[in-house]
Amino acid sequence: MTTREDELVFVPLGGVGEIGMNMALYGFGPTKRRKWIMVDCGMGFASEEHMPGVDLMFPDISFAEEIRNDLLGILITHGHEDHIGALSELWPKLKVPVYATKFTKNLIETRRLGEPGAPKIDLREIRPGVRTTFGPFEVEYVPVAHSIPEANALAIRTPLGLVLHTGDWKLDDGPVAGNVTSEEAFVRLGEEGVLALVCDSTNVTREGRSPSETEVAAHLAELIRSAPHRVAVTTFASNVARMRAVADAALSCGREVIAVGRAMDRVIDVARECGYLDNLPDFRPAEAYGHLPREKVVALLTGSQGEARAALARISRDEHPEVSLTAGDRVIFSSRAIPGNERAIGAIINDLIEAGIEVVTDRTELVHVSGHPRRDEMAAMYRWTRPQVAIPVHGEALHLAEHATFARKQGVEKVVKARNGTLIRLAPGEPEIVTHVRSGRLYKDGNVLVGANDRALPERRKLAFTGVVSVAIALDRNGDVKGEPSIDLMGLPTYGRKGELVIDVVGDTVERTINNLSRQKRRDSEAVENAVDRAIRSAVNEVWGKKPACHVLVVEV
Repeated sequence: MTTREDELVFVPLGGVGEIGMNMALYGFGPTKRRKWIMVDCGMGFASEEHMPGVDLMFPDISFAEEIRNDLLGILITHGHEDHIGALSELWPKLKVPVYATKFTKNLIETRRLGEPGAPKIDLREIRPGVRTTFGPFEVEYVPVAHSIPEANALAIRTPLGLVLHTGDWKLDDGPVAGNVTSEEAFVRLGEEGVLALVCDSTNVTREGRSPSETEVAAHLAELIRSAPHRVAVTTFASNVARMRAVADAALSCGREVIAVGRAMDRVIDVARECGYLDNLPDFRPAEAYGHLPREKVVALLTGSQGEARAALARISRDEHPEVSLTAGDRVIFSSRAIPGNERAIGAIINDLIEAGIEVVTDRTELVHVSGHPRRDEMAAMYRWTRPQVAIPVHGEALHLAEHATFARKQGVEKVVKARNGTLIRLAPGEPEIVTHVRSGRLYKDGNVLVGANDRALPERRKLAFTGVVSVAIALDRNGDVKGEPSIDLMGLPTYGRKGELVIDVVGDTVERTINNLSRQKRRDSEAVENAVDRAIRSAVNEVWGKKPACHVLVVEV
């Protein structure tokens, strides 16, 4: 039952115009009485170069907080960090039920138990193929293949039409562990009538079809079988199919699997509980590594993205307490480099090669495949579902633009170019952007969430490039200096371009600046601070070529 005021709207808050931080809202009803559901609650990884001291980024959920009383639930498509990683931080601001399939639900709960102080989230299990009602929405989880078990698209039915939110997906008839994307299921949705397809854009620039996990498993089996000594495989901890492939290969050639890394251990526990590692021996702990012959071991390692504290990085530096590699061993990177991680991964690879260890990557062997669809797979999805409207999501500007062009070539006349914060009316009438809501990023700085405009971030970037000079000066009531000024330099070079000591330059500048001030100005602590600040920045720039941040404190004694 609808009224003239009812509208169906879509509002992405993350993951549109960027990779990661996936979060979207669907709303139904009149503007002031609209009910909402949220899809996914993901995080992203910050760049140390641009965000020093910040590791994680989250979507700004200011708008979601505004409509919290009408938010009926958070529906999680699958268990990757860019879809669940913000829950611990952001859920306490919303406090609505979170729905996920068994594997994803258990993964969220296990992840929470590994985080001190993480909130107990209201988690509820949902079964694929069953229609669940959330106010005006009727949602069905539709299984899809991806690089983690139990990924699902969402068929969101409303009185104004059916929206298909694909989440992350691909076509793979041999996924090793996890779902198959069923042509029959999506053709059936197409026959029902799809108003809008909100679809993954990650691999839209790549032609053809993604290889299968079964093909990767065969290549890994051969690389493990032919290795003369130890084999170490690093992959995304969440890729249970890849773990299964490695374990099957090890079993077939008489090797034992050692799992190394807390993230890997958490996923293994959940995968065993859900039956994805059935009929395989238990993996051995890291402590068993040194007791096995070199030719009888396969190590599954965290650290495929070059993370400094993960197992592989520590092993490459010969700093791991239990696991080591030596010349003649083989390391397989069964993963791809997430943009921004190339340098850290390259450093690990170089360390391994310098130690005489063989390194195998996807540059030369089929040891990794993406979990996202290439163009032939996307063409199949459009052919099966025949949507009236296409909304590209999950990608940077290039991916979204390419997807928009691609969708039109598939016969979709109405393509809406969304960005984070755009509120799109899908129905009734022509789909269009009608307004913008607040969106952006939040940053995890230590144990604190800060906004993009917080002063700490630009100040810290500046400090990273120019350093800081701290000066404390004691003046009496007559403006006379008492004792020697205290000077501290951080992040500045010891010597200037002509060999002068930079700290001496600062000291001479402080003394000269104060002496040149009138006695009246020396009685004004703020005037002294400003004058010394300007003089130091100018003097250091003369000998170094950069102006440091400067902190001057005048104390009246």
